[in-house]
Amino acid sequence: MHENDDTPQVPVLLVGLDQGVSQFDYQMEELANLAQANQMQVVGTLTQKLDRPVAATYFGKGKVDELRVAVEANEAEMVVVNDELSPSQIRNLENVTGVRIIDRTALILDIFASRAKTRLAKLQVEMAQLQYQLPRLRTSLNIRLDQQTGGGGGSFTTRGSGETKLETSRRLVEHQIAGIKKEIAEIDMDDQNRRKHRDELLMPTVALVGYTNAGKSTIMNQLVERFGANQSKTVFQADMLFATLETSVRKIFLPENQTILLSDTVGFVSKLPHQLVAAFRATLAEAAQADLLLQIVDFSDPNYQAMMDTTKHTLAEIGVKDIPMVTIYNKADRLENVQYPEAAGDGIVLSAQDATSIDYLVEVLQQKLFADLKTYQLLVPFDQGQVVAKLNEDAIVLATEYEPDGTLLQVRLRSEQLPRYAKYLFE
Repeated sequence: MHENDDTPQVPVLLVGLDQGVSQFDYQMEELANLAQANQMQVVGTLTQKLDRPVAATYFGKGKVDELRVAVEANEAEMVVVNDELSPSQIRNLENVTGVRIIDRTALILDIFASRAKTRLAKLQVEMAQLQYQLPRLRTSLNIRLDQQTGGGGGSFTTRGSGETKLETSRRLVEHQIAGIKKEIAEIDMDDQNRRKHRDELLMPTVALVGYTNAGKSTIMNQLVERFGANQSKTVFQADMLFATLETSVRKIFLPENQTILLSDTVGFVSKLPHQLVAAFRATLAEAAQADLLLQIVDFSDPNYQAMMDTTKHTLAEIGVKDIPMVTIYNKADRLENVQYPEAAGDGIVLSAQDATSIDYLVEVLQQKLFADLKTYQLLVPFDQGQVVAKLNEDAIVLATEYEPDGTLLQVRLRSEQLPRYAKYLFE
């Protein structure tokens, strides 16, 4: 699940606090995958069962001592903690272990930063990083204050100088965040205008959502290569976490002259930092405004149900609700004794690598998106040839005849298309 390159991998120790949640083992396994995705080599894992974190060090005293010994024994250069830590917890653990401590949030932010390609994605990640750093400015500045004041208590003037530096730093970061928000809003406005234009086309919109590395980009590329307006406009795909952070929208021409807009969105992961969820709202707007969601699930992963729970939680967090959804249980080819493609309740079991599976998916899309198609006769005056051209592009034209008063077409339209052509209805 990580890129293959020659970058030296940093030896890290993973640590987690088991507070009795059912998915703890899975979260630790996922933390290892995240570390590998960020060019880290996991050299050991430590866990502790506690009802609640210790305020000063997160872990209990005995476990902190064990962590210090494990860092030395495994020659770890960094410790990665499964939860988000407070600034004081990070500082205290670093003082004990002598190595850098990063939490799950910082790790995911690092991965997103390395994956971001477009201007929007880079801005979104930068804003999330600054929001994460803002409450942590106090830590480094307080260290300098302690050094300035020393053991004798120091002077009021010295403390005031440090506090001024802190406030100046906070204002600088807040100013940077405000500037980035403004730029994201401007880009989002352009995206909204594009979405508005697409809405005017009255094409059904489908958004691929789900866990990172579940196969969303693979399914999109299969549809683009076979049914896309431009078969070369595939999206980046790779067997790694967060391979793509950008939303891509492609026009897909299904059989029977049925056109849809298909969008691929950023993948989810458990405990996705709230800073990132907030920052990526503009990117995830495609899912919030879709006519149909396709939740892509890695059916071959034993933790797929937990991944589905994470997707449900994240969609709720970004305000996606009341949108029909079909669950795609992907990667069935990796499982033994599993038949595919076939229906599974409200979902489909398939393999994105299998042409028959893609055909089956297309049939489901047609059923879900074009179930309300009805046949109408329209008489379009000869001087409105653009309407006939539009019908041939957007609708299913069954027959065309030329009458004295205009072009008579027998067409199949969806209910939302009918108002646009109602004045041409011919009895």
